[in-house]
Amino acid sequence: MAANEPQLNIHRQVVDQLGKMIVGGSLVPGDLLPSEEQLAEQLAVSRSALREAMKVLGAKGLIESRQKTGARVRERRFWHQLDAKVLEWRFATMPTKAFVAELIEMREIIEPAAAAAAAKKRDRDQLEAIGTAYQAMADASDRDAWAKADVEFHSAVLNAANNELMSSLFNVVATALHSFFQLSARASVDFKYSLPQHFNVYDAIRKRGATQARTAMQRLVDDSRRHLRQSGGAVA
Repeated sequence: MAANEPQLNIHRQVVDQLGKMIVGGSLVPGDLLPSEEQLAEQLAVSRSALREAMKVLGAKGLIESRQKTGARVRERRFWHQLDAKVLEWRFATMPTKAFVAELIEMREIIEPAAAAAAAKKRDRDQLEAIGTAYQAMADASDRDAWAKADVEFHSAVLNAANNELMSSLFNVVATALHSFFQLSARASVDFKYSLPQHFNVYDAIRKRGATQARTAMQRLVDDSRRHLRQSGGAVA
């Protein structure tokens, strides 16, 4: 296992390099990638490592390989946008403003509905998980601890909706959300400014008030956008 570790690291590095080049726009849809020999030389890796990396990128919908013409970048509509690595590359390479705007829009669509469902369907353990995450936010002594607890809070709410597809979707974007919550906290003089709004979400779910939970979560997401805008953060 240890003997294979350097090879695995090289493989991951090649996947990351090429993934960032494609997602970041250095290579655009329709672009033909350099030949295998040229690309291996450019990236200073073996052709076998490059071939493995190309398989991974193909599985993520970023490229397609054809026997006579070689590998080409696919149109963005074919990319697996919710793949964890693709999300990571997007956050690392695309303008923060654009990425955060898309993330907030996705949250607006999903999270208020999830909060309403949680109010109707949560069980005692799921409510306790939301409360525990809320308390961790209240107890957070720094921005990193706050961001971690914030992700746990929103994840617990979606889990309490008892919709496996919804929970899986949130788990995929958890890394991106953690970065977003860190960004929001850094933009704040008081990084706990939204704690009362999180309590309102928790309290509505506790009382099984579906409409109130939906409204509280919508206000929380709206305020997140407004706060970043006013503080000169990422959202225009």
